[in-house]
Amino acid sequence: MLFVLDTMVSAADTTSISASSFFGFMGVTMALVLANLGAGYGTFKAGAGIAAIGIWKPEIIMKSLIPVVMAGILGIYGMIVAVLLSQKVKNPLYYTYKSGFAHMASGLCCGCSCIAAGFAIGIVGDVGVRGNAQQERLFVGLILILIFAEALALYGLIVSLILSQS
Repeated sequence: MLFVLDTMVSAADTTSISASSFFGFMGVTMALVLANLGAGYGTFKAGAGIAAIGIWKPEIIMKSLIPVVMAGILGIYGMIVAVLLSQKVKNPLYYTYKSGFAHMASGLCCGCSCIAAGFAIGIVGDVGVRGNAQQERLFVGLILILIFAEALALYGLIVSLILSQS
């Protein structure tokens, strides 16, 4: 497949089409889509917990929004990586396979780590918000666990930025 794409020539302007750009743009896509998938799941799961406790303890709803905000940050991580990678994908004649594969790995690194963090934030947020409604002393522990869950995505973002430079 790669060899077929490498030998293709556009009939309109006789420039060759390289598959290396495909891999670079797949990195852009994976960073944004997977990060938003993690953010969406985290928001959905934590939001369900907030809706459940809002019925019988509406005074702690604002304090319980922290997991939803932290899940939203995951989407921002994906957007940062996607914008940086999209600016690095160049003309196929000057964009190598090494760059394409590195940018795809960069996008997958950010996206997959954001999915993992989104699952953790969503599940911990749901259970933690419900537990916090019953026992106020759980709040500090909940925040610490959420911070460590968010750190998973931050690690992926850092490695993704390093990969995007190669």
